[in-house]
Amino acid sequence: MTAKAFVDSNVLIYAVSNRRDEAAKAKTAREILNRSDIGFSVQVFQEFHVNATRKIKRPIAHEDSIAFIKTLTRFPVQPLSADVMFYALNLQDRFQLSYWDAAILAAANFLKASILYTEDLNPGQKYDSVTVENPFAN
Repeated sequence: MTAKAFVDSNVLIYAVSNRRDEAAKAKTAREILNRSDIGFSVQVFQEFHVNATRKIKRPIAHEDSIAFIKTLTRFPVQPLSADVMFYALNLQDRFQLSYWDAAILAAANFLKASILYTEDLNPGQKYDSVTVENPFAN
């Protein structure tokens, strides 16, 4: 189970956005999700669900979130495990990150992804074998 690129939850949030002011980001996010070489983690799906159904300006329905996530399970999905957690704790300490960002990076490393698509970390920075890319940066 491998992926060239790992996708963070903020990409998924933009993919379901119907806000006019986020149209360009939504288009970019949907283009990423049309790739065949992407992967996710259970954590990403959990974060997406909570944010998409409760925290964004125009929440989506619980059922719509589940249906959307199910479509993404055709890609590699890194499960939660003790190994991923301990690696995340190591990354957290070495790079002075939040645990949740470190867990995303750990899952990306476990999937052997070389790219992490996110707007939450420093673009261009490399964390072990994963390089951060902000697909929404102009």
